Amino acid sequence: MVKYYTAEKVTDAVTCIRSMTGELLYLIEGAAEALLVDSCLGVGQLRRFVEGLTEKPVTVVLTHGHLDHALGAPEFDRVFMNHADKELYEQMSPLEQRIGYIRGGLNGKLPDFDEADYVPPSPMDFQDLKDGDSFDLGGIHADIYGLPGHTKGSMVVLVREERILILGDACNKSTFLFDENTLPVRAYREELIRIAGRLEGQYDRVFISHHQMEVHKEILQNVIQVCDAVLAGETDDVPFEFMGQQAYIAFSADEHMNRADGVDGNLIYSKERLG
Repeated sequence: MVKYYTAEKVTDAVTCIRSMTGELLYLIEGAAEALLVDSCLGVGQLRRFVEGLTEKPVTVVLTHGHLDHALGAPEFDRVFMNHADKELYEQMSPLEQRIGYIRGGLNGKLPDFDEADYVPPSPMDFQDLKDGDSFDLGGIHADIYGLPGHTKGSMVVLVREERILILGDACNKSTFLFDENTLPVRAYREELIRIAGRLEGQYDRVFISHHQMEVHKEILQNVIQVCDAVLAGETDDVPFEFMGQQAYIAFSADEHMNRADGVDGNLIYSKERLG
C-alpha cells in the first residue's frame, strides 16, 4: 500500500499531517475529543491513518470545498463545512478530477493505487460550519471564523489555548482569487480587514495548508497590503495559467511562491475581478 500521509507532532495538542502531494491537514486533540481540519483528496485511507494517531472520537471541519481539502469527507461520520461551498464540493467530486490533480502534483507520475485507496464520490450531508462556532475538545477549543474570498464559504480555525491560527487557503503565500467562486479583490480586502481586527492579539503562530506549514504571523496584514497594491495598479503582474484559466501573480515569486522581497503573502488574481 502506498504511504500517502506522514505526521509531525507540532505541540502537545496539534499534529500536522502531510500528504504525498503537499497538502497539510491538522489534527487537534483535547482530553476528550479530536478535530481534523480538512480531509484532503479522498485517497490513501485517511481515516485509517488518523485512527492510528488518536483513539479519541474525530470530528472533521473543512476549511472550504475544493477537492484537495474536502474530498476525503465521506470516510468520516461527522463532518462540518460551510454550506456556501456545498455546490463547489459537488462540482469537484468526480474521481477523474482527483486523479488529474494527483498526477499534476507528482509531475505526471500517478502512484500505484488500488481502487480501494480512493474514496468513492459521494453526496454529503454536511453539518453547516458557521462563523462563531466553537468545538470544545476537552481543555482545547477550536474557534471558527468566516473568511470568504478564496471561496465564498472559506473558514479559518483558531486553536485558542495554543494561540495557533489555521488559515487553510483563505489567506496564504499565493491566495487564488481569480475564478467565479472567489470574491473580487476589493471585497476580499474588506474581509481581511474585518478578520484581522477580530483576531488581533489572539494568536502567535499561523499555519497554512500547502507545502510550508508555518508562515509569518503578519500574513493577514501583508495580504491586505497586496490588495491595496493591486487596486492601485502597483504590482508586478506576472502572467499565470491554471487549468486553462489566465490570471496574474501580484508580486514576483519563485516556483514555491516565495516572494522575491521575502514577504509572506501574495495574490493570484484576475483583472476582471477587482470589484
